[in-house]
Amino acid sequence: MELVTIILRTLVIYVVILIIFRLMGKREIGQLSIVDFVISLMIAELAVMTIENVRVPVVHQLIPMFLLMLIQITLAYVSLKSRKLRKMIDGKPSVIIRQGKIDEREMRRQRYNFDDLMLQLRQKDIQYMSDVEFAILEPSGQLSVIRKDPDESVTGRPAFIPLPLVLDGEVQEDHLYEIGKDVHWLRSELRKKGVVEVRSISFCSLNRDESLFIDLKNE
Repeated sequence: MELVTIILRTLVIYVVILIIFRLMGKREIGQLSIVDFVISLMIAELAVMTIENVRVPVVHQLIPMFLLMLIQITLAYVSLKSRKLRKMIDGKPSVIIRQGKIDEREMRRQRYNFDDLMLQLRQKDIQYMSDVEFAILEPSGQLSVIRKDPDESVTGRPAFIPLPLVLDGEVQEDHLYEIGKDVHWLRSELRKKGVVEVRSISFCSLNRDESLFIDLKNE
């Protein structure tokens, strides 16, 4: 009888976990934030306890699992509206290589060594450090790499990280600083494009030719 109970509990928990992770949204394992990762571990642990502890009603043990799911969904929704909360939950990217120069100070701050760097560059099929213009350590721990542009010496334009300048109607001043621009420059360029209100912009970034890519809200 106990064996049958365990089998039934296993089937129930399997279906419940599928529903929970489906509701929590689609994200690759390597792209999970710390909060997502912790909640996933806690749900997995609760699932094991639910299967093993046959003396406690299943409903009582499912409540904390759904509560964790609710916490994750709530934080994900709120973080969509708040960049500060996104940074607090997910962290922010760290530039390890900037314009071909390795930032050893940032590597020490992230406790990231050269073995890690070389390993992840090899995983990106990059053999030579001299081929890298930018390398960004993402909050997930993955390394994003921007290769050097072979046409840069011809065009004379310095390379820059294609960061968003406006997100959800808010100017990203730290990103403007990264590319050597300011808010006055941005507003001037937006007016040339016929955009007066920054709040009407969903996403704005700088193209390779230093023109602006603009996506307006609800369009």
